Amino acid sequence: MIADLFHSFLPLENPIGFGASDFIELFVAALLVALVLVRPAMERMLRALAKRPAWSLLLLAALPVVLRLFLLPHHPMPSPASIEEFSHLLVADTLRHFRLANPPHPFHRFFETLSVLQEPTYASIYPIGSGLVLALGRLIFRYPWAGVILSVSAFCSLCYWMLRGWTTPAWAFAGGLLALFQFGPLSQWMNHYAGGAASATAGCLVFGSLARLEERGRRRDAALLGLGLGVQWLIRPDELIFLLLSVLLFFVPALGRPWKFSTLARTAPVLILAALPALVLTMFHNNAATGSWTTSPVTLSRYEYGGPAPLTVNANPIPHRELTPQQQNFYKMQISLGGAKPETIGSYVARLEYRIRWYRFFLFAPLYLALLAFLLSVRKFRDIWLLLTLAAFVLGSNFEPDFEFQNIAAIAPLFVLLSVRGLQQLSRFRLRGRAIGREAALFIVFLCAAHFLFWYGLHLFETTELTAAVIPYETWNSIHRPGSDRRTLVAQELARLPRRQLVFVRYSPAHNFQDEWVYNDADVDSAQTVWARDRGPAENRMLQGYYSSRSAWLLEPDERPPKLSPYAPEAEPTRPLDTSKPRTNVSPFESIH
Repeated sequence: MIADLFHSFLPLENPIGFGASDFIELFVAALLVALVLVRPAMERMLRALAKRPAWSLLLLAALPVVLRLFLLPHHPMPSPASIEEFSHLLVADTLRHFRLANPPHPFHRFFETLSVLQEPTYASIYPIGSGLVLALGRLIFRYPWAGVILSVSAFCSLCYWMLRGWTTPAWAFAGGLLALFQFGPLSQWMNHYAGGAASATAGCLVFGSLARLEERGRRRDAALLGLGLGVQWLIRPDELIFLLLSVLLFFVPALGRPWKFSTLARTAPVLILAALPALVLTMFHNNAATGSWTTSPVTLSRYEYGGPAPLTVNANPIPHRELTPQQQNFYKMQISLGGAKPETIGSYVARLEYRIRWYRFFLFAPLYLALLAFLLSVRKFRDIWLLLTLAAFVLGSNFEPDFEFQNIAAIAPLFVLLSVRGLQQLSRFRLRGRAIGREAALFIVFLCAAHFLFWYGLHLFETTELTAAVIPYETWNSIHRPGSDRRTLVAQELARLPRRQLVFVRYSPAHNFQDEWVYNDADVDSAQTVWARDRGPAENRMLQGYYSSRSAWLLEPDERPPKLSPYAPEAEPTRPLDTSKPRTNVSPFESIH
């Protein structure tokens, strides 16, 4: 089988005597031959298609959807696993009930969990935007994941639209394909519920309308700019400040041209009106979740679970929550991940240096050559503005101790733009009158396509042997496999049980605080399975009495595999509260997957 070829990259242990260098040489040779044979026909076809905006938009919107659906036999709909995913899904489920927040549960102390308010309402602490995307997918196609697919589709399509304002149609279409390869069916953003593509779509609207507004001064472009800023406000309001600074910086040259400045000033009311609905919706969401128009759920959460400053909502002081020592450790860690500033310049620089590797998520390895070509050709203000915008997001997000790709998703289209501009500059390079740069730029695009097609083909025709042999060498892709996580196994076991279930979750002293299992539907009492914290026999009996029609189970997720057993409180000895500190030395890669 073909998988046998990849069991070893040592010549004497490989069936055909190939080592790692042999495979690399063969792959590069095959690429060069393919480029020579198919490039002319492909180039003519793509250039013709790129000049048809409607068809290009439609194709780039359809490809990520179709390609991901083809993978469903081996890689079904992803299961949520992270803290953010469950919290955003709670927003979507709340909206499905035509509410912005849910009433508090009478036994909410059992349901205390990360990134979720329990009082004064039961609601996610996150902004409403990503949940809206998931709710839209559930409304139209019955599954929240459909909203994720639609957001990736919109991003890939609008990336082409954005680039049309900056470059030629052919290079804009090439950029749309690069977005598909990098952020399409194999990307974390397609196989995750925590957002990313939706914020990147907002970035496309902002950066695409900026170029058009500066050139033409049309109200339509101002409306799209306001819409993009509003969408970003709904999804990632903390990063909106960097986006606004980027917009203001872009129009600095207009200050020296009075006629241009007056034209842009006339479009300002349109921009504000387009962004205003997002502000209004945010205020309604704040009021529904916290009782205050100006206090966001995340602000209330950070105070409730240990914030130092006094906080009042509508003149009512908000008390700190009464938690066990172990729970306090959980929430203190959550607060530190949510907004602590670096203690020293040294820690800030060390964090920045460490995170450089994570920016590979936004660029294929061959595109680093395009990045170099771009940096060597920076002359115009727009190029400087592009670098300053990227720097603002990178340096600003470095104040957050926890790094997630979706934190800076709004500048994903700028990474694509940077790649395209670099490839353009490279294509203009000539040596002794020969346009060798053009061939080099086309080869880089072709290499990115080959990278994507190679891994996509392996996933499309995946077998157990192939997975074990090759997939460990995959870089930065994140695609769901059935039964690949402990939650899926537990959910399958619960689904086979009769009646509805009540599951008490008991953590070990060395539990990883990010591995949270207690998440529930918006309507807790109607859910098939209710997840609750184990608070000891005496308190657990009260919850059992409330859910007397449910079967009670005890889950110990830190066992390997997780242990699910019938819950018998009468056999439980009285246990002292666990005051040990949970494990916190979690790698960033563990936190994002």
